[in-house]
Amino acid sequence: MTRVKICGITNCDDAQLACQSGADAIGLVFYAPSPRYVSIEQAVEVIASLPPFVTSVALFVNAEPMYIEQVLAQVAIDVLQFHGDESAEFCASFKRPYLKAIRMKEGLDLYAVQNDYADAQGLLLDTYKKGVPGGTGEAFNWEKVPQDLYLPVILAGGLVPENIARAINQVNPYGVDVSGGVEASRGKKDPDKIIRFMAAVRG
Repeated sequence: MTRVKICGITNCDDAQLACQSGADAIGLVFYAPSPRYVSIEQAVEVIASLPPFVTSVALFVNAEPMYIEQVLAQVAIDVLQFHGDESAEFCASFKRPYLKAIRMKEGLDLYAVQNDYADAQGLLLDTYKKGVPGGTGEAFNWEKVPQDLYLPVILAGGLVPENIARAINQVNPYGVDVSGGVEASRGKKDPDKIIRFMAAVRG
């Protein structure tokens, strides 16, 4: 069964909505330029509202180690997700399970990337757009994803209720990651879109 992470959660209501719809994980964005950014205080509230067995993921983009440590000291985070130019050594230095987000740039060798980040829990594959670390709302060419990577693949980028079934059939990912595709507005989720997205995944 394909796992689902709903990212860019900014409030308890959206967290509850994601969990009740069957999401396996929620993502919190600790990157100030993002419209989905949460403060440490907001994140503490959101995580306190989660039911059991839902994974909390913290997303960072080229963050200072001190800031990441500060988040980890105050927020009950299960998994780290790195969206910048972080090295494998940097990602592993926090002694937490981590995902490395990879933007699918032309000519990218995913086998080499996989070997570089061999201790990651998985590779999150996102759309490449110059100067944008993620959340582009655009899909990439799913044919570019090899079927024989040994690290779990989490598919992201431009996923919506209308294309998610096709994406899963084509890529057969371990999991999918959606944010903008289930929003009513930036940082606010749409109940109908979440329900339709989850139904398409489970279908």
